[in-house]
Amino acid sequence: MVMTDKLPVMESFLSIQGEGYHQGKLSYFIRLAGCDVGCTWCDVKESWTVNEKQYRDIYEIFSEIKSNPAKTVIITGGEPLIYDLRAFTALLKSEGYSVHVETSGAYEAIGYFDWITLSPKKFKKPVSTIYSIANELKAIIASKKDLEWAEEESLKVNKDCYLYLQAEWDRREKQYPAIYSYIRANPKWKISLQAHKYLELQ
Repeated sequence: MVMTDKLPVMESFLSIQGEGYHQGKLSYFIRLAGCDVGCTWCDVKESWTVNEKQYRDIYEIFSEIKSNPAKTVIITGGEPLIYDLRAFTALLKSEGYSVHVETSGAYEAIGYFDWITLSPKKFKKPVSTIYSIANELKAIIASKKDLEWAEEESLKVNKDCYLYLQAEWDRREKQYPAIYSYIRANPKWKISLQAHKYLELQ
């Protein structure tokens, strides 16, 4: 993989982290275009394809980030680990930013990250190396079978990895009660809410 100084940015914005361990933290999001995982319930399907016009120099992206108050940068997608992120993440860290990445784990983590959110998908299984370095495991629950699958995934991560269950948004009214019941019996898990959606933020 060749280290790149240009990345395809679908969108970038200031918001709060709505999910998982860092919920509520002001963050600057860089959503990279490109994904071959193909989640049927993905709410950002427009991020799957890449337009050549989306490619931006990492220093241009960094200049935009510096104009905002957040000191946490979250690289998401799409599937951001399709790309070699060493140059971009090294630049961010050299300027004191905390660098997070949200990934399905389908590709190796090539970059310098302070926090890795692993959200594995059945459609394209994670590479084995991602489990040992994930800081949190976030399993998306759309059915009862997904709880069984999440439990299997939890056995693969390191002992310090935080475990979260998050309802698929369109099925949240049914799934959150089921998740709560599951956590009562399996308290190693926590609930992750998409707070930014409840608050109608970006």
